[in-house]
Amino acid sequence: MDRLDLFRIFTRVVETTSFTRAAASLNLPRSTVSTAIRDLEFRLGTRLLARTTRHVVPTTDGTTFYAQCLRLIADVEEVEGLFRRDGMALHGVVRVDLPGRLGRLVVAPALPDFLDRHPGLEIELGMTDRAINLVEEGADCVVRVGVVQQAGLIARPLPELPVLSVASPAYLARHGVPRVPDDLRAHQAVHYASPSSGRVEPWEWTENAVTQTLDLPGRVTVNSAEGLIACCLAGIGMVQIPAYDAAPLIREGALVEILPDYRPEPLPVTLLYPHRRLLAPRVRSFADWLHRLLLHATGSGAPSDTIPTRQHAGRMLGVFDG
Repeated sequence: MDRLDLFRIFTRVVETTSFTRAAASLNLPRSTVSTAIRDLEFRLGTRLLARTTRHVVPTTDGTTFYAQCLRLIADVEEVEGLFRRDGMALHGVVRVDLPGRLGRLVVAPALPDFLDRHPGLEIELGMTDRAINLVEEGADCVVRVGVVQQAGLIARPLPELPVLSVASPAYLARHGVPRVPDDLRAHQAVHYASPSSGRVEPWEWTENAVTQTLDLPGRVTVNSAEGLIACCLAGIGMVQIPAYDAAPLIREGALVEILPDYRPEPLPVTLLYPHRRLLAPRVRSFADWLHRLLLHATGSGAPSDTIPTRQHAGRMLGVFDG
């Protein structure tokens, strides 16, 4: 095993704090990882890692060596990419984690295009609504929807996701169609509680370029996008969801956009990765593709009247996540 491979194994152990997780993320036997660390420590003549009952942590020398390894690996990957004139030369695995519905409705259907462009690449696509620790779980990058505050990570903004307010035809038949925000006080919402904080999100809209919020009454609270949409389809109450979620349901007549002149602010979307110089060409290629995909999926430049309305409680726009 050459020294660069040893460096890569060492950095993955540090990042995952585990020999077992590092081995799994690198598709190597655990014994190979253990042997590589022993060989590296023997070559350097110092102990790099300390084992606790639960984690593996770098020693003082290990912390210094880890920073040097990041630079060396990044420099090698940058040199290797100098003469690549197209994506055909890219190879390896891109490990990315993103919200479930964004992955299923937007990213997965478009993946054949990316794979056709880069036949040497493989994708490990994690789709979950929980906020993973990308370092511990060995992900190259993660996509976060909403405001992110994560120290130690590099953030790359992606196109924002528009949000729509919607209700089922059955709900509107029973309760009427709200025309202006003041009408909301006579309506019910399905509440969404953040899985991480438990906080119930208020109803939101923009009026005269100012964001307004209102705590609406509601008898059902859910903690997932799947549950939110299911309850809305059942006629329990109104919801606010990404346009990519709402668009097909509006086209089918299952949902109707309400208050189209008082839409919420779009949701920010961010790509996070551990270290700017460690963004490998294969990961950068995926990030660039994802940026273009979201630009298209959010309907940038597309007319906003391409989605049918109901008599006509609302109009609509492109696509989006929640």
